[in-house]
Amino acid sequence: MSSEPCAPARVPLRSLLFVPGSRTDWLPKARAAGADAAILDLEDAVPDDGKAAALDAVTRAIDEAAAQAATGRMRLFVRVNSLDRAAGWQAADELRAVARPGLYGIVLPKVAHADDVTAADRMLAWCEHHHGLPEGHFALVPLLETARGLREAYAIGRAADRVAHLGALTGPGGDVERAVGYRWSPEGEETRELRARVLLDARAADRPHPVTGLWTDIADLDGLRRFAEQNRALGYEGMAVIHPSHVPVVNEAFSPGPDELARCARLIAAVEEAQARGAGAVRFEGRMVDEAMAATARHTLALHG
Repeated sequence: MSSEPCAPARVPLRSLLFVPGSRTDWLPKARAAGADAAILDLEDAVPDDGKAAALDAVTRAIDEAAAQAATGRMRLFVRVNSLDRAAGWQAADELRAVARPGLYGIVLPKVAHADDVTAADRMLAWCEHHHGLPEGHFALVPLLETARGLREAYAIGRAADRVAHLGALTGPGGDVERAVGYRWSPEGEETRELRARVLLDARAADRPHPVTGLWTDIADLDGLRRFAEQNRALGYEGMAVIHPSHVPVVNEAFSPGPDELARCARLIAAVEEAQARGAGAVRFEGRMVDEAMAATARHTLALHG
């Protein structure tokens, strides 16, 4: 039997809360809000003259997380700067500094093609070897913020096994709106097809637990709920969020309620009873169901039950 440590299994993340890398003291608020993960941001949330101090703060926060019990704790990501920037070596230094025990994964911005993922994958593999961590320990979340990146989502997803939580993050203003040229609306109809296509690419690339976002209106929780429910209906499993008040709304939208879980259990029982009688399909609560529906119900219970 091998004694090699195993890479952590990827799990669904309902809410990934952005936290400025210069404000790691806000992490307790993220935990209190119930965020499944926090993304410590060294890119857009930190001015250039503050990046060195923010990097020091982030590495200390990761070390503190490593000292905590792993069970049930909030997972930590770091969004580093783009590897394609003029100061690309600075971004590579950031990645090497934060890829240490206590970190769950790296959020890589401005990913335009699979080569960006391959470069980050190799650096993360070196960091894993350096720290005695199993291969694939660090998850990688490529942000598709260019038209080319969105177009090549499938190839980006297939570029490395560590790619996780791949999806399309859309919103008002910002990189994606500028790249694609859409006119954002709270209803999200202008980006619905884009989010759906990238989701299909992520699923086809066998990337686990895709996430999307963003909702930038802090006070409009009703709009956030509608947007989150739309994304859940498309097939996403979580969202990136920008404020602690958004976390409970998003967590609820991406969590099946007790009635849904109970219905899954009843459906499985009905199908298995029918199979025991030699029947392939059975009428269940007014609908015809079969093994395909039972498999979906088992999947839901395995993730959330």
